[in-house]
Amino acid sequence: MVNQNLTATEIGFTHEDFAALLDKYDYHFSPGDVVPGTVFSIEPRGALIDIGAKTAAYIPIQEMSINRVDSPEEVLQSNETREFFILTDENEDGQLTLSIRRIEYMRAWERVRQLQAEDATVRSGVFATNRGGALVRIEGLRGFIPGSHISTRKPKEELVGEDLPLKFLEVDEERNRLVLSHRRALVERKMNRLEVGEVVIGTVRGIKPYGAFIDIGGVSGLLHISEISHEHIDTPHSVFNVNDEVKVMIIDLDAERGRISLSTKQLEPEPGDMIKNRDLVYDKAEEMAAKYREQLLAKQQGATAAAATPAEVVAEEDIPPAVELDEDIPPAAELDEDIPPAAELDGDIPPAAELDEDIPPAAELEEEIPAATETEEEIPAAAETEEGIPAAIEE
Repeated sequence: MVNQNLTATEIGFTHEDFAALLDKYDYHFSPGDVVPGTVFSIEPRGALIDIGAKTAAYIPIQEMSINRVDSPEEVLQSNETREFFILTDENEDGQLTLSIRRIEYMRAWERVRQLQAEDATVRSGVFATNRGGALVRIEGLRGFIPGSHISTRKPKEELVGEDLPLKFLEVDEERNRLVLSHRRALVERKMNRLEVGEVVIGTVRGIKPYGAFIDIGGVSGLLHISEISHEHIDTPHSVFNVNDEVKVMIIDLDAERGRISLSTKQLEPEPGDMIKNRDLVYDKAEEMAAKYREQLLAKQQGATAAAATPAEVVAEEDIPPAVELDEDIPPAAELDEDIPPAAELDGDIPPAAELDEDIPPAAELEEEIPAATETEEEIPAAAETEEGIPAAIEE
């Protein structure tokens, strides 16, 4: 029978020694760390997570997903093991606050940066509109389409629920901005079926002092005032009216900028025919376009043959560059007040002090939570849990 009156000296192991041993094997956690944890208990508005600390950490429901969550059970299951982001340091009860949403945001930004680098076209449904444009979700992040980059005849309000192809204009995690273009995606798709020197039929959709915008199969090209005729024109209004059907030739395709440059000047049999005899220009359009392509090909071949010698300068008036339209498309900096942030985090995350009433005190939990040394072998390392972590969620 063991003598129950043995002193600490006789045993050789005091309470202080035991506490020191626990401290030796205790983990040190800091905000911003990503750690593995096991769901210990699910509460009405959150969950307790065993991450190997002396006290179970807490994750509030608003930090469980990048998307709206009505019940913790939608995301977590008892005894489930996964990665968690440490959101705040220990409170007065020694309890850490965790987040899954922060991990999803980090991975979502990484994914959209990769998509932008690949110049990928993505599809997403419009879930809302505002005075500046339309809102979509990409990898769970909120993206903005400026009105100048929406290519549709529908009113913006009717776009809600519609699935659109999109290209990336701006991906800036630091400034929390994700800006996309519907127009550029359509132009790129259309460009894949168009060629420089091709004659197309379009409709005049807008007239500016510097030229006319022509709709060709759902995308817009610019017929610059200098490309209407060989003769001087004071204003495009003197030649065209809105809704006029016109024959034009493509003289430049700028896929990177999403712009198409057009010409009727290159289709004139004689200088000034677009003003004097437009029907003749349209009748001879294919014939003149064929000559233009032959001249273009000859210049390209000549440039190749002369590659070893100083290249001859190609006359710029014959092949005008793509027209810059920056004055029509507001730069990203001018859209700041209309572009909602891609991830509104700070306003949604209550500080640790505001969570105390929902977080069970540490003292009430310590009897039920195994010590770090008892759970260590049950909590897999981060590498072992990675495959169980869902990717960024697309709404």
